[in-house]
Parts: sequence; C-alpha cells; structure tokens
Amino acid sequence: MVPLSRPGGALPLIGSKAANLARAAAAGLPVLPGFVIPHGAREDEVALRRAWDGLSDGGTRPLVVRSSSSQEDTEESSLAGRFASVLDVRGWASFRAAVRTVQDSARLPDGSTAPMAVLVQPMLDARVGGVLFGADPVAGRADRMLVSAVQGGPDSLVGGTRASTDHWLSRRGRLIHVQAAEEQPEEHSAPRSWASEDLLAESSGEPSHRPGSAGDGALLTRGELFRLARLARRAERVFGAPQDIEFGFDADGRLWLFQSRPITAMAACPARGARLLGPGPVAETLPDQLTPLEEDLWVAPMARGLAAALDVGGTAPRRLLRSMPVVMTVGGRATADLRLLGTVPPRHRWLTLLNPAPGARRLTAAWRMGRLTSALPGLARDLVADADRHLAEISPPSTLAGIEVAAELRWSRRVLVSLHAQEALAGALLREPPGGRTAAGVALAALDRARARGVPDSRVIATDPVVLALTAPSLRKPRALPEQRTLLPARSRQPQPRAATETAAGTPSAGPASLPPREALRLRVRWVQELQVRLVREVAERLGIGPDRAALLRWRELTAVLEGGALPADLPERVPQPATPPLPDAFRLTGDGQVVVERGTGGDGGARGVSAGRALGTVWAGTGPRPADAVLVVRTLDPALAPLLPGLTGLVAQTGSALSHLAVLAREFGIPTVVGVTDAVRRFPPGSRIVVDGTAGDVLQGEPIGQGEDAREGEDVQAGQDTRAEQDTRAGGDRRPGDAS
Repeated sequence: MVPLSRPGGALPLIGSKAANLARAAAAGLPVLPGFVIPHGAREDEVALRRAWDGLSDGGTRPLVVRSSSSQEDTEESSLAGRFASVLDVRGWASFRAAVRTVQDSARLPDGSTAPMAVLVQPMLDARVGGVLFGADPVAGRADRMLVSAVQGGPDSLVGGTRASTDHWLSRRGRLIHVQAAEEQPEEHSAPRSWASEDLLAESSGEPSHRPGSAGDGALLTRGELFRLARLARRAERVFGAPQDIEFGFDADGRLWLFQSRPITAMAACPARGARLLGPGPVAETLPDQLTPLEEDLWVAPMARGLAAALDVGGTAPRRLLRSMPVVMTVGGRATADLRLLGTVPPRHRWLTLLNPAPGARRLTAAWRMGRLTSALPGLARDLVADADRHLAEISPPSTLAGIEVAAELRWSRRVLVSLHAQEALAGALLREPPGGRTAAGVALAALDRARARGVPDSRVIATDPVVLALTAPSLRKPRALPEQRTLLPARSRQPQPRAATETAAGTPSAGPASLPPREALRLRVRWVQELQVRLVREVAERLGIGPDRAALLRWRELTAVLEGGALPADLPERVPQPATPPLPDAFRLTGDGQVVVERGTGGDGGARGVSAGRALGTVWAGTGPRPADAVLVVRTLDPALAPLLPGLTGLVAQTGSALSHLAVLAREFGIPTVVGVTDAVRRFPPGSRIVVDGTAGDVLQGEPIGQGEDAREGEDVQAGQDTRAEQDTRAGGDRRPGDAS
C-alpha cells in the first residue's frame, strides 16, 4: 500500500489521480487521507486489510474506491468517467468487491487494458460540492473562474444526474454572474446577474439563492466562493496551469479537494480587441462560398470601394481603413467589419463622446458630403454611362487575345471599386423617391414577360440582361433563374410592383434606364461581374482546365498566364475548399482563424423594421409547400429570394439593412419586414405562427392575445395602407455609407 501522504510515488504505478492528490497534499492543499493499491502490486491480504481497517475505523466509516490510471487526467485527455468508481463502500467484503470492480474497468473497448491503480479515501458526507474550473472553459477566458455546485457531493453533478448552480468568479473571487439550477437557459444564453435572481425570488415568494443571504436555498456563501477562488489559485501554482477541481464542503464548513486535473477542453478565445465580424449586408451581394479567384475578383474590389466610401464619409479614421480590410473572407465566405460599417453601436459610448477625433472627422466630412450630395447623381450617371459604353464596345471574349483578356479583367476590377464606392455613398446620401423602381422589380417583370413570350431561360439574359439582378455571380456554374412556378401566383395574391406593371405610352417597362442612381450602380456591379465570369470561362476553355479548376487560381497567377506564363505546377493537386457552414451573424476570430460567436450583441434589441405593416402568418423557409399566409424566415437577404416575395405575408431575416436590395423590394410589395432578428431560423421553425410588425420591428410567437380574426384583418389592412412616402421616410433615416453596401 502507498499512502497519499508519501510523496514521490511513480506515476505509472499509482496513476495520475493519486499522484495529483499526493502532490496537492504535499503542497498543503486540503486533501483527505487515503492509500493507493499500485498497478501490478503483489496481493497481500493482510497488509490490505490493515490499511482498510485503519482508514475505515474498523469498518465503521464508509469509503470511496476510485480508479487512478496513468492514462486519465492528463493534459491531453481526461477520460473523465471512463473508469469505475464505487461510493459509500461499507464492510470488508464490499470493499474487496469494489476493488475488483475498479480493476476490471481497466479493460478498454479496443481490447487493450489500461494500467490501473486503486485509490481509497474516506467517504465525505458533503453539505455542498461540485466542480471548480480555474478558468472558464466555455468562454475560453483565463481571467474568469467557473464554479458548478450541487447539494451533496460532486458525484451527481459529474455523473450528469443533477443540474448545478453555476457561479462565474473573477480571479480574486468576486462574484460576476450566477445561474440557478432551476433556471438553466437555452444553449448560448447569457447567465443571469444577481439582481435578476433577487427580483425573481422576491416576485415568487421563494427564498433567495444569493450567496451569503439568509435564504434556506443558499448553496455557497460569498466567503465560500472566495475560498474556492483561493484554492484554484493555489492549485494553479502547484501544477503550473488552471485546474479542473472536484470539491466539497463538509457539515463543519471545511473545504476539501477530491480531485485535481488539467483543463483539457478550453474553448477558443479571440484576442482582446479582436474585430467584430459578420456577413451583414455584404452577404446580399455575395451569399455563397467563394473560390480563391472569386475572392480576388469580387471581395477585394468591394473592400476597396467601401473603404473609399467610409473615408469620404468620415465615419472611420483613414489609418484604420488602411490597416484592415472592411470586407474579407472567412472559410471562403464574405464577411465585413460590423463596427466599421456602423451596423453595431460602439463598445464605449462615453469614450466616443469624449474623443474629439470623430467629431472633427464628421465636421470635415460634412463639407465634402454636402457638396457630394448634389454632385453624386451626376457622378453616378457618368460612371454608369462609362460602364455601359465599355460593356457595349467590348469584343466577344472568344475573339480577344490573352493580353486583351488581361486588360479587360484589370478594367473590371478597377470599375468595380468605383461602382461599390458610389453605390455605398448613393445609398447613404440620396433619398429615393416614393415608389422608386428597383433592379429586382424590373428584373422580375422582364423575366415574367420573357417566359410569357416563350423565351427559354438560356436566352433570357441575352434578351433582358437586367434579369442578372436576380442571381449571384459564380465562376463555377451559373445560378439558375427562378422557376416559373415561383412567379405565377404573384398576380392572384399581390399587385405587381410599379416597375413590373408600368406600360404607359413611351415608358419602358423592363429597361434599367430610369432606375435610381443606387439601383443603377448595383445593376452595373452585377453586369461587370458577369463579364468577368465569361472572360474567365473563356480562358479556362483555352487552357483546357475547366471553370472549376480555373477558379482555384489566384489573380496574379491568372494574369501571369494571360501574359504568356505557365500554369502553376501544383494546380492539378489543388482541391476546392471544403464546404463551410454559413457564418454567424456576429463573431470574432482567434489567432488561428477559428470562429467564435459573439455573445450579447444585437439580441432582439437589434431587430429593425424595414418595411411597415403588421401581419400574422405561417413560417416558411422558402422550400416545400408554400402556405397561403407564408412568412419567409431566412438567414440573410439573398437577392435570389426576390421571386419569392410576391404573395408573401411577411419577411424576417437574421441580418440585413433598410437599404438592402430585398428590403427595398419588400417595401414595393408592401410586405411587413423585420431584419436583425437574432437566431430567427432556429427560433421560428417552418409551420409555426408568428406576428411580424414591420413598423415597430417586432417578431412575436403565436397569435396576438385578445384579438379575433376580424380585428387582426382590419389592423393588417390599415397597416398595409401606409403611404410609400411614409415608409421611405422611416427607412431612409440615419443612413450612413456603411449601410449601403
């Protein structure tokens, strides 16, 4: 037998659990006495009974018999709960059976046997126990501690049979948050504060669970939490890293350490001050996962254009715009700096008020912006005309030499920067007239008429290029146009938008000539992107590598090939990036590029109504049978959703802005729309009933209480009669360049 008080036991013989406890006891930490039956020890029943008799007081004191293997409780893997432990062991026969149970648990599923020692300690009748983490493993924060406590010993907690009361502490033991066991929120919810706990207790008449209070339900006092934090700091000094500690307080209030092991599963944590990113409005232009060449052709010009708009608008310091891109890709998906775009408030508003730099920038920019507002329509018309003239004069890609293709691609990247910059400024500065035309509305009308004339989809873009406004660019394969069935119900359920029904004498009903400046600029962005797609496909055909392989090139590699260079030698071995899930609405990146979802940003407080009106309907995800009162609930306002808008009762999106393409089109159709609704896709599954209030920016589950069908219908009709002028006034307030992307 090896007593825990004897230091220096060989780890392979006594196992990690016993070795850690022996090390803690030698450092003066509160460890119960005990002994270890080493792995492979010669069985000596006399010595074993003598040790058992001394620890159990002749069999009157219950014991706990636990595993202690060198393969568990390591820095790489804890193997928590993999091996057996037997509690409340009474009597010699039961003790011998418990030892055999622990030793038998050493057999692993793969047929091997782990080295297994047996740790024996007194069974403590704990008043309260649990697990103490010297760092917060969920948030990945080393400046926080997490205490999970239950009544009794920690076995029910670690076994998963009981929920715990969780306490978040500072390094010095100051209580930051508490979350009671009976009030465990849904996944990813923020913990409650003590103030909310007190209010709940007072309103319900139940005793308060606040530590240090006189309530009968209190688990840990503030003094006990302070002692736990001190124990965690001492254990960290002993073992050199934050520890995962099982603890217990006995009836006399003494604190005991039952187990200490390294924290093996710390969540990724972004660096302090890491940028707040999200798909935001850029996902409306580039909703899909991008290849390397698509990133170079479309994301880089967008980032430069938005940076130029933000610089002109004075909404961000030039130094910051030069040091970090406004738009970047994460896992091949376009994402933007949400703070630079102004879609989230500053972290410290009072510091912003004290800082004179933003005010000076705004004052300087106001003079420029005032002049720019009057000049921007003319600048936009000139840029649109230049782009149209170049697009009309360019020869077919099949007739261009390699050097000419390279020149056209360079022009396309340059003009995209200007188009994105002016589009952002137009969205921020220019107020569109009530009922203004949109490219999507014109495109829907053109597509409907072309199909009515029997024009096949393969020829629609050639006859009506405005239809490209309904698709997103792709080098690999063109996105299919909306199916005919998505357009047919429009006439029976909703009036067509003005752009789709305008056929007065001399008024073009499908052309983009009369589009407002921002819509005209957006349409040219898509036309230039389509030119790039066709040029790259022509190059791929000449090289015999196929569009999918060409999409794996980088911009510099493509231009080098067009100027007479060779393809990269490793191109045949390159593989497309694995499919990545859609990005969270708001997140930060760790040093190694891991996505960490941002907690506490937005919430329902971030929801905004972007198209007035109020309606009750059935949630629809855009696929499968369409309910008669469908409310479309989506992650982001993808332009491809435009054909689904006619006939919708409402629209809800997790991200988006009042100036987004689909939001403008929703106002044309008079569809109540709310964007910025956190986790909407999960919260409102298909088939559920929700109320969408596009005026107040609310989305509520179920039908309104106390209102009958007649009252709701009357209210919806009244809300739907809001004038477009009022809608544009509400949607056009407080615009800034970043919102126009």
